[in-house]
Amino acid sequence: MRDFALESDKKDLEELPHLKCNKKGLFDIKLDVYLQSQKMQEPFKISSTNYKHMYWNLFQQLSHMSSNGTPIGVGDLYGSGTISGSNENSYGSMLELCWKGTKPLSLPDGSKRTFIEDGDTVIFHGYCEKNGVRVGFGEVRGTVLLAQEQEQQSRSP
Repeated sequence: MRDFALESDKKDLEELPHLKCNKKGLFDIKLDVYLQSQKMQEPFKISSTNYKHMYWNLFQQLSHMSSNGTPIGVGDLYGSGTISGSNENSYGSMLELCWKGTKPLSLPDGSKRTFIEDGDTVIFHGYCEKNGVRVGFGEVRGTVLLAQEQEQQSRSP
């Protein structure tokens, strides 16, 4: 992964001492986000962004979490938060993509979305690519269930 490591951009404000970092803590990880309604045969790409756009790098995020008392252990996973780029096709949340609900997304099945609805599936594909080498991270997928369905699934063995 070192081949995909990047320097952080200069911050708008000086970092607190415990957040100063001179390590390459951002990575050139391309992320494609898809949305699939129950009526759609194929997922529809709604965003293409990149982890390199993060304001705080992974070392700064870890330092911030541990400095506020969050217990951190070997093997723990933590999320980076929303990863948004600088243009409309690279925003990282439905709130941003739909501009607070004022610009609905049009899906191929004819429906529109300003937020994710029950039955929708969100799919993430992540990968790095440089000099003909591609490292893939596979797919993460989740479907929004009705509250009743979630309850039933949690009860089943």
